[in-house]
Amino acid sequence: MRVSELSKELNVPSKDLITAVKEEWGFDKTPSSSLTVEQERSLRTKYGPKPPPAPEVKPEPAPEPAPSAEPPPEEIAKPAIAAPAHAAPPAHAHAPAAHGAHPSKRLVHVKNPIIVREFADALGLKPNQIIAEMMKMNIFAAINQKIEFKIAMAIAEKHGARIEYEKKAPEPKPEPKPEPKKIKVEVPAGPSEVSRPPVVTFMGHVDHGKTSLLDKIRNTKVAAGEDGGITQHIGAYTVKVGEKGKEKEITFLDTPGHEAFTAMRARGANLTDIVVVVIDAVDGIMPQTREAIKHAQAAKRANPDKVAIMAAINKVDLRASNPDRVKQQLQGEGLAPEDWGGDVICCPVSALTGEGIDNFLEQISVQAEILELKASPRGSAQGYVIEAELETGMGPTATLLIRKGTLKVGDAVICGTAWGRVKALVSHTGTRVKEAPPSHAVKMLGLSEVPQAGAEFTIVENDREARRIAEETAQQLKQQQFDDAVPKRISLEDMLAAAVDENAKKELNVVIKCDVQGSLEALNYSLTGIKSDKVVLHIVYSGIGNITVNDVQLAKASRAIVVGFHVSKESDVTSTAKREGVEIRLYSIIYELIDEIKAAMAGLLDPILRETVLGYAEVREVFDLGKKGKVAGCIVKSGRVTNRSRVRVKRKGDVLFVGSIGTLRRFQEEASQVRDGQECGIRLDNFGDFQAGDILEAFEVEKITQQL
Repeated sequence: MRVSELSKELNVPSKDLITAVKEEWGFDKTPSSSLTVEQERSLRTKYGPKPPPAPEVKPEPAPEPAPSAEPPPEEIAKPAIAAPAHAAPPAHAHAPAAHGAHPSKRLVHVKNPIIVREFADALGLKPNQIIAEMMKMNIFAAINQKIEFKIAMAIAEKHGARIEYEKKAPEPKPEPKPEPKKIKVEVPAGPSEVSRPPVVTFMGHVDHGKTSLLDKIRNTKVAAGEDGGITQHIGAYTVKVGEKGKEKEITFLDTPGHEAFTAMRARGANLTDIVVVVIDAVDGIMPQTREAIKHAQAAKRANPDKVAIMAAINKVDLRASNPDRVKQQLQGEGLAPEDWGGDVICCPVSALTGEGIDNFLEQISVQAEILELKASPRGSAQGYVIEAELETGMGPTATLLIRKGTLKVGDAVICGTAWGRVKALVSHTGTRVKEAPPSHAVKMLGLSEVPQAGAEFTIVENDREARRIAEETAQQLKQQQFDDAVPKRISLEDMLAAAVDENAKKELNVVIKCDVQGSLEALNYSLTGIKSDKVVLHIVYSGIGNITVNDVQLAKASRAIVVGFHVSKESDVTSTAKREGVEIRLYSIIYELIDEIKAAMAGLLDPILRETVLGYAEVREVFDLGKKGKVAGCIVKSGRVTNRSRVRVKRKGDVLFVGSIGTLRRFQEEASQVRDGQECGIRLDNFGDFQAGDILEAFEVEKITQQL
C-alpha cells in the first residue's frame, strides 16, 4: 500500500506518516512510496482507531494482560524489519537492526540523510567504491546523492561494519505524538493564516503537449456550464480536485516560451510553488527541456523548502513511448525519479486520452500538502504581475497573482510607475468577481499604464496616495538613469574596496548557443578544460538553436555574455540586448571562439607592471635655453638612455622628479638612444632644476598580461 492511500484511509496527513516511518525505521518516504506489511501494520496500530481494543482488554484480564497484549505488535514489527537484513534474534528487538546481529563489527555513525560522499568517508573508502557497490545492486547514484538506510546497511556489512544514525536521532522521539495533532488541525491557532492553493507552472519543449495538457485539465475539471463563458485566456486558472466535500484548489500558470518565468526570476520574484516539467515520452529530453530544468533547479536552489519539481511524461498513449528512457535522461540531468530512489515524482499522462490526469492532480495536491502552503487572506493584497498588455476598449490590463491578502474592487493599487483604482476583476472563466483571495489570478482593469511583467503590486490607502508614490518612483528611476550616466567621483573607501576586491577570484559567466549537439559537446569540453587559478569560467547555460530573448534575460540575471556558434539572433534580440546591457558574440570558427574566451578571461585580470632600469647618466653642466627651458649636459655612466624611456632625477640619494624625456640630442642631432661613455643633452618635460652631479636614472615600465 502507498503512503497516500493509507493517509486517505486513516484520515491522517501524509507528512505525519512519512515522519513516523523515518523516526522508527530511518527510511525516507514520499507520498507515492510503497510501505512494507510491517510498516503498514505499525502505522495502523499508531494512527488507527484504538478505542475499540481498549474495552476488550479491561473487563477481566486485570492489569497484566493489557501490557502483554500491546507490546507484542511492536516487538513483532521491529524484528520483522531487522530479520531480513541481519537475521537478528528477537532478544535484541529494542536495539537498532544494524546492531544486534553483529556485535563484533565496528560501529560507524552516519548522518541523516546518508550522502554517498559522507558515507564513504565514514567507512574509510573512496566514493567510487561505494558507487560501484551500488551499481552491483542495480542502483545508480551520484557522489552527492542520498541513499536509503537499508542499502547503506548492506554495503557496510560487506566491509565489516555496522551503521547507526548519529545521537541526534533520539531528539525527535519525544515529539512525534504531539506533532500529528498540530498538523491534523487544518485551521491554525492564529486565524490570520490559512491554507492556500499551490501555484503550478508548466514548462517544457515546444510541441511536447504542455498547452494540450493544460487544456485537458481545464476541460475535465471546470464545470460544463462555464466552458462557453470563457471569453479570454488570461494565462492562469484554478481547478478543483478531489472528492466532493474534500475538494482542493490548484492554480495553474501558463507561461508560453517561459520567457516570463526567466524575467520574473531575474527580478527576484518567485511566483511558483511547484514546477512541472512536461516531457514527450517519445522524443525524450530536448534542448528547451534542459533549459526548463535549469530554471526549475535555480528556483529550487533559491527556496529549497518552498519549491518542488515534478515531471509529467506526456503522450504515453503512443506505441513508441518509452517512459523509462525519459526517467534515465532525467537522472542524467540531476532529477532522480521517485520510483528510482530519488525525490522527483514522475507521472505518466496523456493529454489526448486523459490517462493519468487524475493521479497527476492528486500528486500535485500531495506535494502542496508537504510544502504546507499558507497565506493570510486578511488585510491588503500583495502579489506580482504575471502579464500585462494594452487591450482595445479596456485600456491597460494586468493579470495579477495574489500572494497574500484579498484584492477587492475599489482598492487603490500601486505597481512600479503604474497606479490606479481597481475598476473590475475578471476571473479565468471570463466572469467578473468582487474579490480575489491568495494564490488566485485575476485580470485587473483601471491602471494608468501597462506595468512590467514580474513587478510587485501593493495596496495603498487611496488613489491620491497611489499617484504620489508612482510619481516618486518614476522620478527615482529617472535620477538613477542620470546617475548611472554621470561618472562618479572615486572616494578613499571606494579605492580600499577595489583593493580588497582585486584579491578575490574573478569569474566569467557565459551562455552558449550552438547549431548542433556535436559542436556544443566540443565547446563544453574545450571551455571546461581551460584551467586557471585566477579566473573561473562558469557556463550558465548551453543549448541548441538561435539566440532568443530568453537567453538575453538569463544572461542579464547572471551577468553573463552570450556566445553563439554557427547560429543567428531571433527578432527583438538585438534591441533587448542593447536595452539590458548584454554583450552577444557570434563565431563560425571554433578555435577563434576558444581563443577569444581565453583572452576575455585574461582581460579580467589587471596587468602586471614590470620596471626595467636601462642606464644611468650624470649631469656635468646645465644650459639655459630661455623659453625652451633648461638642458642637462650629461655623460652616460652605464647602460643606455633612450628618447622613450622615463627618467628618475636623483640628488644625493633623494628622488626629485619622475617623468619622461622631452628631447634627447647628441651634438646637434636628435638621437633615439645614447650608450655608455657617450655625451648627450637631455631636456625633461616639466622639470629644469638641474645641478651638476645629479644622476638621471633611465627606466621603462612594461605592462605584462597575466596568464591564466
